[in-house]
Amino acid sequence: MKKLLVLACAAMMSNMSLAQEKGILGQGETPHVHLKSINIGDCKWTEGFWADKFHTAEHSMVPYMGEVLTGEVGHALNNFKIAAGLKEGKHKGMHWHDGDFYKWMEAAMYVYAQNGDKKLLEEIDGYVDIIAKAQEEDGYLQTQVQLRSNVDRYENRKYHEMYNTGHLLTSACIHHRITGQDNFLNIAIKHADLLYKTFNTDDPRYGRFGFNQTQIMGLVEMYRTTGDKKYLDLAERFINNRGKYKVEETPETKGYPIGDMVQERVPLREADEAVGHAVLALYYYAGAADVAAETGEKALVDALDRLWENVTDKKMYVTGAVGQAHYGASTNRDKIEEGFIDAYMMPNMTAYNETCANVCNSMFSYRMLGLHGESKYADIMELVLYNSGLSGISIEGKDYFYSNPLRMVQGSRDYSKHNTETPHREPYLECFCCPPNIVRTVAKSANWAYSLSNDGIAVNMYGGNRLETKLEDGSDIILNQVTNYPWEGAVNITVEKAKKKPFDMMLRIPDWAHGTTVKVNGEAVESEVVAGKFTTVNRKWKKGDIITIDMPMDVKLVEANPLVEEARNQVAVRRGPIVYCVETPDLPEGSKILDVYIKGGAPLKVNYEKDFLGGVATIEAPILIRKDQSIEASMYSTVSKPEFTESTIKMVPYFSWSNRGESEMTVFMPVIWNNL
Repeated sequence: MKKLLVLACAAMMSNMSLAQEKGILGQGETPHVHLKSINIGDCKWTEGFWADKFHTAEHSMVPYMGEVLTGEVGHALNNFKIAAGLKEGKHKGMHWHDGDFYKWMEAAMYVYAQNGDKKLLEEIDGYVDIIAKAQEEDGYLQTQVQLRSNVDRYENRKYHEMYNTGHLLTSACIHHRITGQDNFLNIAIKHADLLYKTFNTDDPRYGRFGFNQTQIMGLVEMYRTTGDKKYLDLAERFINNRGKYKVEETPETKGYPIGDMVQERVPLREADEAVGHAVLALYYYAGAADVAAETGEKALVDALDRLWENVTDKKMYVTGAVGQAHYGASTNRDKIEEGFIDAYMMPNMTAYNETCANVCNSMFSYRMLGLHGESKYADIMELVLYNSGLSGISIEGKDYFYSNPLRMVQGSRDYSKHNTETPHREPYLECFCCPPNIVRTVAKSANWAYSLSNDGIAVNMYGGNRLETKLEDGSDIILNQVTNYPWEGAVNITVEKAKKKPFDMMLRIPDWAHGTTVKVNGEAVESEVVAGKFTTVNRKWKKGDIITIDMPMDVKLVEANPLVEEARNQVAVRRGPIVYCVETPDLPEGSKILDVYIKGGAPLKVNYEKDFLGGVATIEAPILIRKDQSIEASMYSTVSKPEFTESTIKMVPYFSWSNRGESEMTVFMPVIWNNL
């Protein structure tokens, strides 16, 4: 009997570990989180918005990007071939181009996890073989350094070795979890071991080196994958190095901004303001959240709470975009590029909002969702995914924005001087970090739809999908979700399999969804239903139970905080999670974006157009067109009573703009209230 009990306990523990061994975040043994990742591939989009986007990722985004990166245009694979001795030539592309290739490989693996296409896996494993040949014997792997005779290893942080390292480690861990193979993981282990040998030191020469902090996330995933604690220790060291050393130009920092720009002036545990390059900052915060999930350190979590609030309450656009300016300064007067500037300083036309930064905003919030289990973090994830994330890629999946402004006015800027700011999407960007970032996000989106709680399941995102996974106790659960969200607010979740004992079903009520109702088998739940929180329903679930969530999808006008000077007396239009914009193809002939005033209080009609822009709900909006102003006019001029003509226009989702040729666009519009 004793032997049987031991075997039973072992089986139970095995089932518990199986519940999380293949998550996007490998949190099987992570102790300090409320919500954990489901296994990759356990949720699949079946129909509707995200099913369509994943189909585009599978058949257009990933294949097309693969052609670019493995060919002569992208040249990323060529760099590895040259380093491996398989091809003659020189390194081409930015210093961080290796990382772009790793991100694309990660995206391809998410697609493979859904469709099981063996040819795709064979293709990726072929690239793994080339990368293995490019790796040096001691584990070093950075083609932008290996192929330059005048550059030494870890000579200067401007070569972005840490950025490439982080994406290498993360991609290899994802590959291992999906395939069970060690070929890519072994490359990552050799590289991570060299990183530990090099950077596990108090030498300032290395202490200030780590920035563009993807290596922190990558090291934590290596710890979670291999169980080797030295990787977690090194990740924590990179966090502890912030603010530890004097900020000054040294041989290792020359040629790139210092201080707040690269997250090195203020110790993280003392920080209360998001500063510097937005991508560097948010990757760093996401990595720190991964470390905190393993260590449970309160001071670290408290700092991340302050930083998340600072980003979302004072420096984030209505679209979920972040990184207000291409150039500027921090409050400590450090030079800033592509990053955060002062609170509430939110330009629209010159908003930078790098696609990578927006994606990183959702990645940071996903980790905070795990740490705290609060719905507000999933609200930000959703906001980014539907708006400032998807705006970075065209509907057909082959053209890209690097920056994502909230207003585009023709003739207002000379875009030839801004290689990452363009008036329309481009088929290839020399700085190619953003395209694979948004593609891997779309490809993995189903894995964000649900999380596991200690006693149940959390529904983070709505969309037609099927979930077949295990709860934390190892029991099976199968859910089928049917909805036309985000165009309609009705969601039906059918329980197809569940354990006999009661467990929690946590249902996210979005922060905009006031008046939402939740029913089980047609009867209202007793649990409180509050916008911006999870509604938790605990019961004995059985096959055939149907959860019905009905979210009001009213069209709402949104105004910014009064301290946002540029948006004073202006409003944006939002319906559900979708932010809308006005685009010139929908204006009366001869009208310009700056002529448009919205009529506050006028009825706004919703129309679903299945054959327009990939199938979207548009908004019919009464507007006023002003005809007596021009950007060619003098800087200031006197005005009497403006002249307006009335019209009705169609507003489109912000993510869909610039898919009908070059155009003007605005999210915020001046408002004239009918009742005044």
